[in-house]
Amino acid sequence: MTRRVLPYRVPTEDVVTVGPWRLVLEDGEVPLPEALPDWDYQLDLRVRRTVRVDLDRGRRQSGLPDDAALVLSAVWTATGSNLSGPAQRIGLSEAGTSTVELDFRLRGADLGGVLLLDTALLLAERRMDVRGSAPRRAGSVLWSDRNALRLQGDAPQFPMAVIDFSLTSFPDDAAWHLQISGGLESATMGSLLLLVNERNAVTTTAFQNAARPRPVDRIVLSAVYADAARVMIEHALSHEDFGEEADYPDGSLGATLLDLLEKLFPAQSITDLRLRQRQSPALFASDLQAAVKIFEVSS
Repeated sequence: MTRRVLPYRVPTEDVVTVGPWRLVLEDGEVPLPEALPDWDYQLDLRVRRTVRVDLDRGRRQSGLPDDAALVLSAVWTATGSNLSGPAQRIGLSEAGTSTVELDFRLRGADLGGVLLLDTALLLAERRMDVRGSAPRRAGSVLWSDRNALRLQGDAPQFPMAVIDFSLTSFPDDAAWHLQISGGLESATMGSLLLLVNERNAVTTTAFQNAARPRPVDRIVLSAVYADAARVMIEHALSHEDFGEEADYPDGSLGATLLDLLEKLFPAQSITDLRLRQRQSPALFASDLQAAVKIFEVSS
């Protein structure tokens, strides 16, 4: 394990004792898993952990005065959206030992990919009265740790919204619609939007239960993802200039579509796929069902 060497004194690791992160659900809490493969952008995440800090030892071992103000900070980063931000910040100015409960909610629309949760003990204010190698700048990190949660697997993921289809041009009884806008160079997050019909209780319930889906929810989600993959691939193949040789920017719609095709059809060229889709569309639809493993529901 590699440890970062800082240009100032820091306390020993055991000055901070942390409990495991917990995922807070409607019906209770569960330990934070390594992955949430059925997560979607409509699902906000609430997480919680307990942190115990020996403030006296932390200050003494860092060379800080007894009245030095410290702060416990939690920061989140989502690799899928390239967004990050402060989640919670709690001041620690007392003496002795302090037990802190970190508890916050993150908007699903801001997340994606791998969610990184960083917890850190920081110097809250600049200190000019310290000597030698003691930390003096506000924000100096005295202790930190990082936990990761993978929010999506191979299934296509995109922002979504629940709306009443009777107020739109979509058929009133349709369950969902994947909307694609912009060119292949456009950002994926701004080009894809999954619209779910709030009048369809089966589908909306499946997404509400995405963190802990029932067997019927898994079947519905599998159907939605399979159909979304079909729409995305048909959209990609409709562009004559779309191919393996194209150099699309990271995070663009073109790059996302290339990744999807590579995952679903790793041994076939885009030219062959386009030809098969045009000559035998029904057979290609069956190929796609097999590639996305539709209705292969894990227990």
